[in-house]
Amino acid sequence: MTETPGVSPPLPDSPRPAASGPEPAEVAIDFPAPDQAVEVNRNCPECGAHLVWMAGAQTLGCSYCGTLLPAEPASDPQAVPPGFEAHLEHDLAEALRHPPTGRDWGDARREVQCDSCGAVSIFVDGRVAQRCDFCDSPKVLTHEAHGDAITPQSVLPFRVAEAAVRDQFRTWIASLWFAPNALKGDAALDRLHGVYLPYWTFDARVSATWSAESGRMVSRQVRRQSADGKWQMAVEQTVVWTPVSGAFEHFFDDELVPGSEGLHRGLLRRIEPFPTTTSALQVYDADYVRGWTVERYRIDLRQAQGINHQDMEIKVRGLASARVGSPLQRNLQVAAQYSGRTFKHILVPVWLVGYRYHGKAYQIAANGWTGAMAGERPWSWVKIALAVVLALIVVAIGLAFQR
Repeated sequence: MTETPGVSPPLPDSPRPAASGPEPAEVAIDFPAPDQAVEVNRNCPECGAHLVWMAGAQTLGCSYCGTLLPAEPASDPQAVPPGFEAHLEHDLAEALRHPPTGRDWGDARREVQCDSCGAVSIFVDGRVAQRCDFCDSPKVLTHEAHGDAITPQSVLPFRVAEAAVRDQFRTWIASLWFAPNALKGDAALDRLHGVYLPYWTFDARVSATWSAESGRMVSRQVRRQSADGKWQMAVEQTVVWTPVSGAFEHFFDDELVPGSEGLHRGLLRRIEPFPTTTSALQVYDADYVRGWTVERYRIDLRQAQGINHQDMEIKVRGLASARVGSPLQRNLQVAAQYSGRTFKHILVPVWLVGYRYHGKAYQIAANGWTGAMAGERPWSWVKIALAVVLALIVVAIGLAFQR
């Protein structure tokens, strides 16, 4: 996709972020009913090709003739329908009891599923995938477009342009030692795609009590008998344990849980975070995803909230441990009560290269908003073997000269 610099974006209704206080108000879940699909003309006014979201220009544009849509004035804040605000939080317990019916994707969509990695991709602009964006497998099959119980409420648009990411990936690949020649060329970068990944965000307030034993090292003099039977004074280090306890409260704001199984989890964690608590988060609009792949979540709300609960338990224990007052501690016990748990479902931007080497899938990814990148790489065992042989030859020559 060719990025063209240009004008300010013709954004959909401007974001209406919640106040940036420590704890947004809890809102009971009440999604509006989906509107009837409306046919919207999103073709280039010059050549008739499909318009796509241009990350570099931050506007809709044509990748064929370079036409950019002019900027449109931001809409009145009151024009955002209730329930569609980008930062609106929904009651988690209510959603688990009565799964909500989300609004439409805003345009006709097609779904395909990779027969290799299982990722489900969604297209809203009539495109047809030839290969999987996540693992580069050609085994891409039509997938029945089920009505999602929860469709995206918000989207963080792409901001980092393709050209910048391509240069960044090329520099990273060139720095790899013992990489296969197939990776060193630009063939892998031909698979560069922009994808929107599904995420869940969770808020919660925790009230916790804790108890532990805090240790303090002390020195004391003791008499010890040596091997020859003589008594001597020696300094001995020992730990004095003191019972301690306390209580605290903490607010978790927009804790992220990916709903993606297409992007490898360890790689994804390395390119986080995504700024979901800022005004960068927009109300979902199909214009943002035109020309891009959208992954459908495979980790649903119930699974995601369980992951979030485990993450919070670990963090709460860490917060309690920090209050013990000493790195020497034992028997830490924590009792936590969670309240006001809320959530929202969003899409975040990721630049991705998925490729295969000797049948194994590898990925290189970059955060589409911050540019943070991470990658997986294969090793060329031929190059490693040659390097070992060369090192042995150098050592042998060195030994020969020493004689």
